[in-house]
Amino acid sequence: MNIYSTEAPQALILMLLAFFLFLTRGNAQDTLVPAVITFGDSAVDVGNNNYLPTLFKANYPPYGRDFVNHQPTGRFCNGKLATDITAETLGFKSYAPAYLSPQASGKNLLIGANFASAASGYDEKAAMLNVSLKLHAIPLSQQLNYFKEYQSKLAKVAGSNKSASIIKDALYILSAGSSDFLQNYYVNPWINKAFTPEQYSSYLLGSFTSFIKGLYGLGARKIGVTSLPPLGCLPAARTIFGFQENGCVSRINNDAQAFNKRISSSAASLQKQLSGLKIVIFDIYKPLFDIVQSPSNSGFAEARRGCCGTGTVETTSLLCNPKSPGTCPNATQYVFWDSVHPSQAANQVLADALILEGIALIS
Repeated sequence: MNIYSTEAPQALILMLLAFFLFLTRGNAQDTLVPAVITFGDSAVDVGNNNYLPTLFKANYPPYGRDFVNHQPTGRFCNGKLATDITAETLGFKSYAPAYLSPQASGKNLLIGANFASAASGYDEKAAMLNVSLKLHAIPLSQQLNYFKEYQSKLAKVAGSNKSASIIKDALYILSAGSSDFLQNYYVNPWINKAFTPEQYSSYLLGSFTSFIKGLYGLGARKIGVTSLPPLGCLPAARTIFGFQENGCVSRINNDAQAFNKRISSSAASLQKQLSGLKIVIFDIYKPLFDIVQSPSNSGFAEARRGCCGTGTVETTSLLCNPKSPGTCPNATQYVFWDSVHPSQAANQVLADALILEGIALIS
């Protein structure tokens, strides 16, 4: 077996990481980082949107049906997110809480916090428009403000010295960009008629750079940023935009790949500019694209539609809900849970790729 394959068992990956850390630090510890702190969108939201007046929620069945105690938590999945699996691989026994939840208090803050919000993204103007339309999400700028609050609360719980150490050595994860393209650019003629994909990408990359600099200024030093997935392969994109293609929507995938190249270049530039910064772009495009193209190679049977309902347009309360007809009995056979979000089984593949790419962040 190739130990560098994304198919390597999770236990083996953890063993390799623990041994790696032992060699580089001289001793092993229970968790490979003291905390995991997460920002971004629905791919990593663990329930912040439950506390907002918004349509973008996943705190009802059938979401969460394969999660702990079969309870929906606000995760846009049937079970665990890729970041949940990553936290387990890093040695955590529980997950950092959604910052807006009652659980985000006391000693729970010692392992980090999650500030992500479904429908959020790099486009702050779109975020403000969504608020005015009652489609609330927490903009990245506000997520940073919440992080400042978190630091104050953490210092009260852990003391200033330990708090500073946690902030410095924590792993930071950012997932954004998908909502900007799928919910804003491609469906809004006011944007896509005025700007080319390249021009819109430039605008988003400016916001990305500002966010990373802001996060760095607040003490973050180990930052992992997810690339865009193959947006044109998402069931919703195929349904809405792929009427002339049998497979993935190539023009949308091309835009995603172009953006990914540019964000990788921006990250490399930031690492040179900001002393002590370690930043890695996690490539989730290739592993997800490979699964979609050859699902049976990874044990999947269905990659064109999601498990929930018809699997072609359903997401959040818009059709993927307790009354959804035809929801599949076994989500492990499906690459996608709803028309936008991967299933837990696909998230496992993504998490394995993510943790291998992120070794540089935890050394």
